[in-house]
Amino acid sequence: MSDETQGADEIELRDEDAQDAQEVDESKSAPEDRATAGPFDVSEVPGMRPYVDLGGIKVAPREGLQLRLDVDEKAKRVVAVSLNYAESLMQVQAFSAPKSTGLWNQVRSDIAAQTSAQGAEVAEEAGPLGPELVVRSAAPAEQGGGTRVVRFIGVDGPRWMLRGVVMGRAAVEEETRARVIELFRELVVVRGDQPMPPSELLPLQVPAGVQQSGQAQGPVQGQVQGGVQEA
Repeated sequence: MSDETQGADEIELRDEDAQDAQEVDESKSAPEDRATAGPFDVSEVPGMRPYVDLGGIKVAPREGLQLRLDVDEKAKRVVAVSLNYAESLMQVQAFSAPKSTGLWNQVRSDIAAQTSAQGAEVAEEAGPLGPELVVRSAAPAEQGGGTRVVRFIGVDGPRWMLRGVVMGRAAVEEETRARVIELFRELVVVRGDQPMPPSELLPLQVPAGVQQSGQAQGPVQGQVQGGVQEA
């Protein structure tokens, strides 16, 4: 290969890379009624309604709902909230985002690429909140084998993105999923005024009244659990 040909190939590759970068969809992904039906920004919710305050996320009380705080042992910080409801588990996280652009389209693409590379079957579906991912992978033999289904949902709000990872019955059953989506839409995100780079996890905290034993009766029906889990 001559130097001229090699140089032309390198220019062509750089052009393709630039084109791929330009094709990243930075538009916001959210239902049209997000501001009135949720998930909400803290500025959109009446102050008198009771919530479990977890810092960056507030959870509305609901009968049969159990919460667990997922903790990164190495960093010693809460990194996610797991909601156990209707024979399903939904892990939620909120991230900072630019004011005028969204994150969910890019995050969804990244999740699809990563899980596909790990051998999972990935499909994008249109859900009530917008595009969502359904990931099917083989469950370990020690967990009974078969196929594990995980559903990723996300919504872009004002300067934040809220992501949910749905497992259990709601991942595969539409009627149950509707109940879990309703729970997701009742969540409130507290972005705060401090400057943060895009995609940074909003700080979470143990709610007031939770004892060191990791369990306490709170406004949520059931238990608020301070479980420890590797992130």
